[in-house]
Amino acid sequence: MINSTVDDNGHAQIPDEQQHHCHCCQFHSQNQHKPVAVPKCLPKRIILVRHGESEGNKDDAMYTITPDYRIPLTPKGIDQAKEAGSRIFDIVSDNGSEDNWKVYFYVSPYVRARSTLREIGRAFSRRRVLGVREECRIREQDFGNFQVADRMKVIKETRERFGRFFYRFPEGESAADVYDRVSSFLESLWRDIDMNRLHHDPNDDLNLVIISHGLASRVFLMKWFKWTVEQFEYLNNLGNCGFRVLQLGLGGEYSLAVHHTEEEMLEWGLSPEMISDQKWRAHASRSSWKDKCSWYLDAFFDHLTNSDEDDYDEVKSDFSD
Repeated sequence: MINSTVDDNGHAQIPDEQQHHCHCCQFHSQNQHKPVAVPKCLPKRIILVRHGESEGNKDDAMYTITPDYRIPLTPKGIDQAKEAGSRIFDIVSDNGSEDNWKVYFYVSPYVRARSTLREIGRAFSRRRVLGVREECRIREQDFGNFQVADRMKVIKETRERFGRFFYRFPEGESAADVYDRVSSFLESLWRDIDMNRLHHDPNDDLNLVIISHGLASRVFLMKWFKWTVEQFEYLNNLGNCGFRVLQLGLGGEYSLAVHHTEEEMLEWGLSPEMISDQKWRAHASRSSWKDKCSWYLDAFFDHLTNSDEDDYDEVKSDFSD
C-alpha cells in the first residue's frame, strides 16, 4: 500500500520511504514497517475512444437538419463499436489471461458517443464495470448550432489558413476552448482517483475508458503530455472507434509507447522527438525528465548553455560584438 498523490498530469507523487505492494502501481521501496495511509492507486490504463461512424460522418447534410448532439450512429458505426469493445476487453484482460481488473467509463452526452458506449459495453459483464459517468466537458467541439454545408465549407477553409487550434467557429468554439474544458475535466478525474470516488479495490487493475470525440481526445493528449500548439497542429484525427491507450510504465509515467508501436505514433502525426518522449515515459522515472528530454526546452529557446559561467561569457560576448 502507498500514500500517494497525483499531479495535474497524472504523475505519481510517492514518498521514497514507503513501500507499495499493489500490482496496479509498480513502485517499490525499502521500508516495509512504517504505517501508511489509505492507498490511492493509479489506473493502469486510460483509454481514449472516438465514437463510431455517425450519420454526420457519412453525410454532412445531416448537420443542416439535425442538432449535432442528436446525430446517431450508422449501422456500420454500431458494428465498429461492438468490435472496439471486444478489442478493449482483450487489452484490459491481457487476452483473457488476467482476472483482477475493472473498468470505469466516462462518456460524452452526444447520442453517437452514448450509443458507442452501449455497444462497447456488450463486451463486459456487470462485475467488471465499476461505473459510468456522463461527462459534458468531453463533448464534441461546438461548431455553431445547425451547420449549413456551403457556409461550413468556407469556414473550415478559413480555419486551415488561421490555424486549427485558435480558430473559433462563429457561434461555436475553438480547439483552445475545448482544451480549457478538457483540462477542467482532467482535474476532476484526478480528484475522483485521489479520493477513491470510483470505489476501486487496489487489488484490481483499474482501466478508465473515455468515450468521446476526435478533437476532445487530441486535446486530452495535448494537455496530458504538455504538447505545444505547434505539435497539436500536426496531429491526425482518430478514426471512428479508433482509440489511444495511455498505460502506466514501470517508473510511474503514462505512455502511448507501452501499448502502441512507433509506426502507429508516426501515423498519428507525432514527431520523432514526441515519440522519443513516449518511449522514455514507458521505462524511466519522472525525476530524469530534465536530463532525457532536453528537446522540450529546445522548442522554446534558441540555445541553453551548460553552466552559468558559459552563459555569462556568451552574453558578454554578444553585447561586445
